[in-house]
Parts: sequence; C-alpha cells; structure tokens
Amino acid sequence: MNSLRLLVVDDEPLIRLGIRKELSGMPSIELVGECECVAEAVEALRTREIDLVLLDVQMPDGTGFDVVRQVGPEQMPAVVFVTAYDQYAIGAFEVNAVDYLLKPFDGSRLRASVERARERLTRPAELIRHLEGLIQAQSPQWLERLVIRNGERFDFVQAETIDWIESANNYTVLHCRGKDHVFGENLSSLEQRLDPAKFSRVHRCYIVNVTRIVAASSIAGGVYELELRSGARIKTGRQHSDTIRKLLKAGS
Repeated sequence: MNSLRLLVVDDEPLIRLGIRKELSGMPSIELVGECECVAEAVEALRTREIDLVLLDVQMPDGTGFDVVRQVGPEQMPAVVFVTAYDQYAIGAFEVNAVDYLLKPFDGSRLRASVERARERLTRPAELIRHLEGLIQAQSPQWLERLVIRNGERFDFVQAETIDWIESANNYTVLHCRGKDHVFGENLSSLEQRLDPAKFSRVHRCYIVNVTRIVAASSIAGGVYELELRSGARIKTGRQHSDTIRKLLKAGS
C-alpha cells in the first residue's frame, strides 16, 4: 500500500496534537506538515505533494472553503473537513460527498475518514466535481472584507477601500488609499468574489474599483487610461474595451 501524504490544517493546537497522535498509529500515513490558518494552508498546498488534507472550517483568517477556492478544486487533494458545525451544516457536506470530522471526534472516526478518502483518491474526477459542488453551495455574498496575514498580524481590509488590484502570479496586490497589501489569492479567483457592480476587470492583470475612477482617456485601438482618485493611472487592455464603453455609457 502506497504511503498517504497528509496535511493537517487547524488553528487549535490541541486538535492538531490529537490528530498527530492518532495518525502515528496508522499504517502507510506520512504527515507532511501542519498549518494553523488559511494563508499557511494555501502555501503548503501549492508547494508540497499532498494526497489528503484534514481541513478546519473556521480559522482566524478565513474558512476551509476559502482554502479550496484559492487553491482551486482541480489542484486540491482529497479533503476531510474538521468542523464544529451543527447537523444542518453537516448535511450540506454530505450532499456533496465530502467527508467530515465533527469536533470532538475519536480515533476510530478519524481512521474511517482517512480510509474513505484513500479510496476516493482512485476517482480524481469525482473528487473535483464534489469540491466544485461544495464551493458553489457555500459561496458567500460578495466580499466586504479581506483578511491579510502579515506574520502573526492579521489586517482587515474593507473591499470598499480598494482602489485597484494587480495580479502577482498566484497572489494579488491590493492598492488601498496609498497602502498596498499582498493577498494570497489569484486575480481570476478574487474577481469571482467581488461585487461586479463595484469592481471591473479592465486588463488581464488589473481589476479596478469603478467608484474610484475620476476620468477616462481614450488612447487608441480600444485602449483607455483610467485616472483614479488616488492619482493612479491604469491602462486598460484591448480585450476589455467593451467593459470600459459600458462604464462610460452608464455615466453619461
């Protein structure tokens, strides 16, 4: 039997300790790491070879659903949620065929979940569908606040304070009234969670808060330069010219 590479994500040290003790007695399990927040989990899942993640639902800087959303269902390993949710919420997990551990749980329940996940790894396409269904079912309303981790500090950034957002590979840079924040989610993923009435993709690398635009200048070939209240000037992409024209029409 191949060894199962497992990551534990939970903000409670005692929970992680209990899981670690139980896993030590299970054959063919390799514990590759522990994380205590969304940012750490996303980084680990992007950089390590992991088969299964035991994923806490509620963490200081977000939720387990945020982890799946940021990493992407196609890149996620098998998931067992660790949660204190009541039975109504558990029902939502079961509908999407994602296993869970309800706190407090015992060793036999943990072992059963791990073995179920091991069996599901033989059907990767099914795992992706289940995670996509779960994210769709748990999708929140438009983001009003983003949580940025800086070491041991968590900064809370209101979406309305963002002037524009810049792509930085798997991350984004939030430009907020003269202060910049690096956020651990890519531009396309973040775009899906922002209110389209307030935020528009104007370039493959940029999203702009349309309430912060003070002027737009036509350059050539469907390209515009947007001037923001902060003084920043953003050049739009040709493929987004229709978006800019709609903004101009809406304001006329």
